[in-house]
Amino acid sequence: MNKLYLGGIIFTAAMLLFTYMSVVGSEGGLNDDIVNMLAVAGAVALVIITVFVVIKYVRQMQTDTADGQLADEQWDGIGEYLNELPMGWAVSFFLLIVWGMWYFTIGYPVNAYSQIGEYNEDTAAHNAKFEAQYASITGDRLIEMGESVFIAECKICHGLKADGIDGKAANLNQRIEANVVKFAVENGSNNQLLGMEMPMPDRNGLFNANTGALISDAEINVVSAYVANGMTGAGADIFAGTCAACHGEDGKGMEYVAPSVATFSPTLVTNVLNHGKKGVIGKMPAFDRLNAKQKEAVGAYITSLSK
Repeated sequence: MNKLYLGGIIFTAAMLLFTYMSVVGSEGGLNDDIVNMLAVAGAVALVIITVFVVIKYVRQMQTDTADGQLADEQWDGIGEYLNELPMGWAVSFFLLIVWGMWYFTIGYPVNAYSQIGEYNEDTAAHNAKFEAQYASITGDRLIEMGESVFIAECKICHGLKADGIDGKAANLNQRIEANVVKFAVENGSNNQLLGMEMPMPDRNGLFNANTGALISDAEINVVSAYVANGMTGAGADIFAGTCAACHGEDGKGMEYVAPSVATFSPTLVTNVLNHGKKGVIGKMPAFDRLNAKQKEAVGAYITSLSK
């Protein structure tokens, strides 16, 4: 027997044995799971077809000679034969299209058992149990839950102490930092802190009522420090003339108008988790994987830190 065919048979047998030992012969086997059965069938077919195709074309390269009609065009003295489309390739391509249509419309086991479906059902059941068990917790227990969620989800950017890891994310031990205020004043904001898209204008739309002119660079620096210092120090007059109309005289915001720049609240933090937030160092993503109670708990924890 030709060494090429013998090698192909040995390789095919080895791969099929490996597939059997890895999947079919392992503990639990296929468990009548249609997804696993399709995967194993696909692996077997892939090995056999691949070996067959490789043997065919390697053998063809060993024995065939060039023939057919050359095209008129040449590239650097290299011509190209006008060969017909191989029938086997055309049939395989057509069958692949048919199989894909079948798989996506009928073959995929929508109504059959699958490990993914079981996982989704278990997750939904766990979430329902979680929500029922913790729906009524408040106070210190809510803050403790928020700390656990924060450590699991938020510390990678904000740090274990919520201090922002040397400016790589917002320092949550205080409501807002001067550079964050300055960025919002200069660039505006889409106000997703309120859970809505009503924008805050950039500096070209911010007038200081005290001067009757657009806010200046110097005024931006002063009012940013004023807000970051907890609404204390120089800059109260600039804030009153430029920012108070939306954020309120005390900086605690107005419902449906502007968020608080003086204090955190669970609602404000929840909106950030729901919508994400664009800031001076980049965009914080939304956290869709957290449920409503977990977001409320994180809000309670972060609010407690700022106090």
